[in-house]
Amino acid sequence: MSILPQWLDPEVIVRWLGAAVVPGVCFIIFAECGLLVGFFLPGDSLLFTAGLFAAHGAIATPIWLICVLTSICAFLGNVSGYYIGYKSGPVLFDKPDSKLFKREYVEKTHEFFERYGARAIIMARFVPIVRTFITAFAGVGRMDKRKFFTYSAIGAVLWAAGVTILGALLGQIAFVREHIDLIAILIVLISVIPIGIEYLRSRKAKQREATRG
Repeated sequence: MSILPQWLDPEVIVRWLGAAVVPGVCFIIFAECGLLVGFFLPGDSLLFTAGLFAAHGAIATPIWLICVLTSICAFLGNVSGYYIGYKSGPVLFDKPDSKLFKREYVEKTHEFFERYGARAIIMARFVPIVRTFITAFAGVGRMDKRKFFTYSAIGAVLWAAGVTILGALLGQIAFVREHIDLIAILIVLISVIPIGIEYLRSRKAKQREATRG
């Protein structure tokens, strides 16, 4: 039995979509990257599974085309998330009597992206939930559009095409084909590593600054 609930199991999703699997996967990727309500969607494991299925002929669409389409949707998702934050963020954060949304959060977000912008946008691609909300935060913080769009495009290709190709390559291994649910969970765990490394680096940097002080 699958470890994941059926509605989050990438294999079940791919089989359920049937002939509409490619448009369906593209929409899910767009929603996870650009719509705040899509934070729970299994983007990593879905791309991996799509690549695996395509490599074995279960999906008729060529892998290269899947990579192109999902990369485009991942990029457009980031653009959508950015403008959601750009348009809606100030309305929420500018309320002086708001206990949840404060102007200082916007300023801290802006400072964060000025310091880690490029790395944050690319790294966030590989971290579930984070990749959904960081785009809106970039819009709220008024991150430079050219910089955001450039690194969003790079991250989109590295993530969408990279994970899909990885699925196609590792799908040649029998154990991987027979335990997609376990692989999906492993992908999520591995995807958290980059953020953990960056957190430790940032913590050490602060400790060094405190020592100098």
